[in-house]
Amino acid sequence: MLSGMLSETYFGNPRVHRNSKEEKAMLEQIDLTKTMEKEAYREEIAQMELTLARLQRACKEQKIPVIIVFEGFDAAGKGLQINKLIHPLDPRGFHVYAMKKETKTEQMYPFLWRFWTKTPEKGRIAIFDTSWYRHVSVDFFEKKLSKEERNLAYHEINTFERTLTDDGAVVIKLFLHISKKEQKKRFEKLLESKETAWRVSREDLERNKNYDGYKSILENMLEQTETEYAPWTIVEATDKKYATAKIYATVIRRLEEALEKRTVQKEEKQTEKQEKKQKLFEASVLSNADLSCSYTKEEYKERLQKLQKKIAVLHSELYRRRIPVVLGFEGWDAGGKGGAIKRLTEFMDPRGYVVNPTAAPTEIEKNHHYLWRFWQNMPKAGHIAIFDRTWYGRVMVERIEGFCTKEEWQRAYREINDMEAHLANSGAIVMKFWMQIDKDEQERRFKERMENPEKQWKITDEDWRNREKWEQYEEAVNEMIIKTSTSYAPWTIVEGNCKYYARIKVLETVVNEIEKRLKKTD
Repeated sequence: MLSGMLSETYFGNPRVHRNSKEEKAMLEQIDLTKTMEKEAYREEIAQMELTLARLQRACKEQKIPVIIVFEGFDAAGKGLQINKLIHPLDPRGFHVYAMKKETKTEQMYPFLWRFWTKTPEKGRIAIFDTSWYRHVSVDFFEKKLSKEERNLAYHEINTFERTLTDDGAVVIKLFLHISKKEQKKRFEKLLESKETAWRVSREDLERNKNYDGYKSILENMLEQTETEYAPWTIVEATDKKYATAKIYATVIRRLEEALEKRTVQKEEKQTEKQEKKQKLFEASVLSNADLSCSYTKEEYKERLQKLQKKIAVLHSELYRRRIPVVLGFEGWDAGGKGGAIKRLTEFMDPRGYVVNPTAAPTEIEKNHHYLWRFWQNMPKAGHIAIFDRTWYGRVMVERIEGFCTKEEWQRAYREINDMEAHLANSGAIVMKFWMQIDKDEQERRFKERMENPEKQWKITDEDWRNREKWEQYEEAVNEMIIKTSTSYAPWTIVEGNCKYYARIKVLETVVNEIEKRLKKTD
């Protein structure tokens, strides 16, 4: 193929290599004198442009999302190379994001939030002019985060990219490399004209002055985030024609590989039916729930009043200390999610919380990674996001109804744990509730809803259909709780046959967890 030929002829092995301590630093080994003759460039680039346009159409047809990251030294030509790359592409199929310093609003979210919300639909291309790597390069250089925070960020970046690529996305990471001398020369040229001087900031000049120190930071970044699923390509960017051709060849090669992989997957893929197998989770966590737990109406009212007053005070304190809270509610149909959420929020300031009801995904949501729609609604610092049904639909309804493959829902346990860990690492309190009732109680509540004109809207044919798969759901829930109840995002099983008891337990759990966090921050 053309891309393979070019890679061999001009560019060698594009992958990042780790080095032993005895060897030269990685970037020092790169030959920055590489050039490409004008005539050769002209001949090759014309063909490559046609190939890129064809591959864009093929990726759209196969619904492959593509993420292209441009990183590297300041003045290395990221803007120029992005313009060259998009020239042959259909502008309706891509979006370019210039990711600079976080805004004040963005600083109130986990650092990956602003990138998660910009991940492309299936079949589209997202191009990032600097990316999530700014956090572990520029921010670290400017001493805005510690070594420990940077190392944690590396892990979160790797899991972020793995989550996307496991779902079929192609992540192409390009690092544009120039020397200190070349960078200084380009800065000086830009500063000569009023029209271009604004492009050179004081911070840019500071990083040039401390070029070797910043280069060391970048080398560490490249080594720690070089993965099989999202490899780096170092682009020798002194000669702009050479850089353009190498970027073209790299993107072509990666898209061809993705299309080939997709073809193989389709050939191997068979309609997957739910297997009748021995239950792996016979030791049910749900069976341990004591559904006889109850409160009298008087006990309920007394406890409710005290807890709601506490919630109101704690909500204000969360806002003052800028602590975000994520509350996820799952449970059996008619399990009491809505009633618990209503009592939880009654005394809260409505400006500081949002209840997000989760229905079947829309067509737009289906065209993104399944976690994308939930990232849209994560709370900023000091706010509370409540989810009535959550991302756990992936390992319950989607698993049981066959809306995703076995590989996809099994992979989801790790992806969900990674997401919740990122939320917790950013300072959020994460709590998850499973509203547990028995089968008889569910039937009683279903019939009650059908008989009451004011509640008939709450019951659907789908509820009855789901009830027929009670045992399958029970097995899935047990597995879900066992695999995703963590120290940073625990599950609380709420005994729900008595609505009074269930509501009080939810409120008590929320109050206790918030108070525990506030004590830690005192």
